[in-house]
Amino acid sequence: MKQVEKRGKTVDEAVKAALKELGVGQDEVDIEVLEEAAKGLFGLIGTKEARVVVRLREDRRQVARRLIKDVLAAMSLEVTIGTEEREGATVFNLEGPDLGILIGRRGQTVDALQYLVNLAANRIGEGEKARIIIDVEGYRRRREETLQRLAERLAERVRRSGQSVVLEPMSAQERRVIHLALQDNQYVGTQSEGEEPQRHVVISLKR
Repeated sequence: MKQVEKRGKTVDEAVKAALKELGVGQDEVDIEVLEEAAKGLFGLIGTKEARVVVRLREDRRQVARRLIKDVLAAMSLEVTIGTEEREGATVFNLEGPDLGILIGRRGQTVDALQYLVNLAANRIGEGEKARIIIDVEGYRRRREETLQRLAERLAERVRRSGQSVVLEPMSAQERRVIHLALQDNQYVGTQSEGEEPQRHVVISLKR
């Protein structure tokens, strides 16, 4: 666990110095006050500084957030990171200028970043793994809406023609959108076929 020890005229000053060195916010750490500041004789002689230890939390979401911040800093991108809980997943929403480079062709770059962040975050701790989703300026929500419309349109084609439709290879997250969009359709069913990275969804008539 990464930690730093700092001194200051006050506890607050010592904590701020530690946060600056760690490059994190106060909500990402645990603070232990080792010594409170104290004034000496007549407020001058023997003045004692405050001493604190600030430890980074080994929480999967905190690890994910720090990794995202480190990657963005390395790319010299100015980004605001928002966080929300959605359908059992922690979603990091990235907002800022010129973030198209983070999305990449059909979301390949953000998908790669998301994969690495999930891998790193779930290396710590025990129990159920965290599901981390990284979105860039609402890209995933727009993409999800596009895929839902596509699924409905192709389902109608399959219903009318009786012929199965094979979609292009997609990430597991995008395949899930297709499956969920059609899970209650009374005419067609979906299944994933193939091996990564060519795994794709097939829409077929229900028998």
